[in-house]
Amino acid sequence: MTVYSPVLPGGRRLETGRRTLIMGIINVTPDSFSDGGLYASSEDALSQALRLEAQGADILDIGGESTRPFAEPVGLEEELARVIPAIEKIRAACGIPISIDTSKAAVAQAALDAGADIINDVTALRADSRMGPLAAERGVPVVLMHMKGNPGDMQVAPFYHDVMKEITDFFRERLSAAESCGIRREQVILDPGIGFGKRLEDNLEIMRRCGEFKLSGHPVLVGPSRKAFTGALTGKEKPSDRDVATVGAIVVCVASGCHIVRTHNVAYARDALAVADAILGGSG
Repeated sequence: MTVYSPVLPGGRRLETGRRTLIMGIINVTPDSFSDGGLYASSEDALSQALRLEAQGADILDIGGESTRPFAEPVGLEEELARVIPAIEKIRAACGIPISIDTSKAAVAQAALDAGADIINDVTALRADSRMGPLAAERGVPVVLMHMKGNPGDMQVAPFYHDVMKEITDFFRERLSAAESCGIRREQVILDPGIGFGKRLEDNLEIMRRCGEFKLSGHPVLVGPSRKAFTGALTGKEKPSDRDVATVGAIVVCVASGCHIVRTHNVAYARDALAVADAILGGSG
């Protein structure tokens, strides 16, 4: 199957079929589950961005609101104050694409104005009715993620009769909604939402079969980095100790057919993917 290569502002493309792309995570939040507070200042965020770019990141994903389980929502002005100065500094110094991780259209618009290239919406356009029209108007790639519930309640006894079917049905409905907003199909990336309203067995099934989400050629993004399931399987309580476990998950996802991996440790991912992509012959 031919996989779409979404078009970025300025006409560049995300080449999703030749090798697996790496999205490096920069949380400009005080309460991220993994690295809360480490990159909360725009200067620290810039330093991390330069580090991740040097390590081989293809995309930098910047978020100002934690979506960890039971996280409290962040107000609009606070989220803007966190992400916009960071994006402005990073855009001036880094040449690789920037993704804004937000469910608020006002934040996404300001981020795009500041130099971001991609909208990464964990609610798949459901939280803010203005997000879809904004993505369509600006013509940028948009990541639609599956989440059961919201961060405040998503890990309260999640249950699926058939997790793959339910996520596939969700994607079909969200693709239709995106298209009705005017978003071009080739601009949509799908994320099954590892850890977002999922049990351990659900996460394992998704990663084992994530290539099945390549609906009509949409690239698949998977984000297993330092998630609780890696701690449950390895006994590592500190998220920062889960990078080796994350590499194991990433390699399985790539072998299954995903195209983009979202991770905290880009250096580990780049080395692992240099080998995995060579063996598998690319991510398409």
